[in-house]
Amino acid sequence: MRNVLITGSSGYFGRKLVAFLAERSEIERVIGTDVRPLTMKHSKVTFREMDVRRPCEDLLRKHDVDTVIHTAWVLPPLHDKTKMEDININGTKTLLNSASKAGVQQILYTSSTTAYGFHPDNENPLTESSPLRGNDDFTYSKCKRIVDPIVQDFAKRHPEVIVTIVRPCFVVGPGFDNPMSTFLRRKLVPLPFPRSALQFVHEDDLVDAMYQLLARRKAGIYNVAGDGVMTFDDVVKMLGNRPISVPFRLLWIVNNLAWRLRLTFLTEFPSAGLNMMRYFWLASNEKLKKEIGFTYRYDTRTAFEDFVRHVRRGTS
Repeated sequence: MRNVLITGSSGYFGRKLVAFLAERSEIERVIGTDVRPLTMKHSKVTFREMDVRRPCEDLLRKHDVDTVIHTAWVLPPLHDKTKMEDININGTKTLLNSASKAGVQQILYTSSTTAYGFHPDNENPLTESSPLRGNDDFTYSKCKRIVDPIVQDFAKRHPEVIVTIVRPCFVVGPGFDNPMSTFLRRKLVPLPFPRSALQFVHEDDLVDAMYQLLARRKAGIYNVAGDGVMTFDDVVKMLGNRPISVPFRLLWIVNNLAWRLRLTFLTEFPSAGLNMMRYFWLASNEKLKKEIGFTYRYDTRTAFEDFVRHVRRGTS
C-alpha cells in the first residue's frame, strides 16, 4: 500500500482517512476525489474534483494507485431517491470497473450495518453471515444492501484483487455531523415508543481498523462496532436534552408530514428512518477481534462521550 485513492475524501470520514494516511511513512501519495473541495493541505495529498459516477481509470494509472478506499456515499436522505440511488449504486459500479481496468491491487469498501436492515426478527447479534435485508423504504439502507453484494461479486470475479468490506455501525466522534446528530441535539427529542438500543464506533477506531485490514491485506467482510449498547434516552440526556416518548404510529404520521413539506426544522429524514430506533440491529464485532486481534480504544459509551465533550466545547 503506497499510493491510495479515497473517494468521498471531503466528507466526514473521508477527511479523517486522508489526514491519517498522509502521516503514514509507507504511504507515498493520497489522492482524494469528491464533488466538494478538500480543504486540507499536505505535501502527500492530491485532490481531484469529480463525481464518483465518472470513470477514473486514467487518474488511477497516472498516480500508480495500488489501493482504493471507497467512502463516497450520499448519507443525508434526499427527496430525490432516484438521484441518491444513482450516485450510491452506479458510482460504486463505475469505480469497481475503473479499478479493474487500472490494475488496482486492493479495494476497501465502507458498507454499513444498516445493510442488515431494521426488522423485528433480526438476529441478535448480527454477524457477517447474517442476511442483508436493508429496508426498501429507507434509501440509505436499501443502497447499502444492494451495493454490498455487488462488491462481493466483484471480489469473486477478480481473485487477483484483495477486496475488503467493512460494515460499521453509527460512527461518532468530534466529526459526527449528520441528520441523526442534529436530531439528538435538539432540546426536546421525540422518540418512538417502544424503542431499541443502539451501538456506536468511534471514528478513530474505524480508521485504525480499516488501516490494519489494508496493511495486513485481509480480504473479506468485517463488522466494526464498539462493545456494549446505549439507550436513546441515555444518549439524549448525556447531551443535556430531554427525551419525549411518542407512540410510534403518531410520530410516523407527524414526521412523514414534516418530511413531505420539507420542514427541516422538524425532521431531516423520512419516517422509515424511525425504524432504526424501533428495532434491534446490533452487530457482533468478534470476527475483527479474532482474525486480526483488533482492540477497540472506545466502547459504545466512551465513543459517544467523546462526541458529547466536543459538543460542550463548541457551546461553551
